[in-house]
Amino acid sequence: MASASEKILTFLFALATYVHGGVGEGIVCEELPKNICAFSISSSGQRCTLETYAAQDGNVEYQCRTSNVSVENMAGWIETDECIQACGLDRNSVGISSDALLESQFTAQLCSIGCYDNCPNIVDLYFNLAAGEGVFLPDICEAQRNNLHREMIELLSNGDAPLIDSLTDFASPAPAPSIV
Repeated sequence: MASASEKILTFLFALATYVHGGVGEGIVCEELPKNICAFSISSSGQRCTLETYAAQDGNVEYQCRTSNVSVENMAGWIETDECIQACGLDRNSVGISSDALLESQFTAQLCSIGCYDNCPNIVDLYFNLAAGEGVFLPDICEAQRNNLHREMIELLSNGDAPLIDSLTDFASPAPAPSIV
């Protein structure tokens, strides 16, 4: 969790960048501090990525770099802390990868209303990453929502199969009455 002074500095940096962007070059990934780099988009429409490098003293350091991934209609975007949290992400994520889509906890957060409906930059990123793997993100989210009901039943049953069957029967809608 960022301290109050870090949040103020991040806000002031974002404000200065926004004002500067209206007059000059705008957001340049290499100029962003590492605490707002990941999930940001440069003014030229390229995604920013946090990368590691070996410093002269042998320690691993982080730097913000411009990726070769282009984004349409979101140039100059610095992702909010609210979206980072709602989508289950970490500002210290290095690079861009579709690996997180394999984790059900991550997809649950990505597909949640708080993320999916309110964080277009993140949804666009993972939509394109999923497409690169031959998968349609809305299908992943639909499957996530459908499995949530089943997972709750399994959690409540503690692995007891007869209870799963009775809860499934209980949860199924009753047949419509027939009019003769």
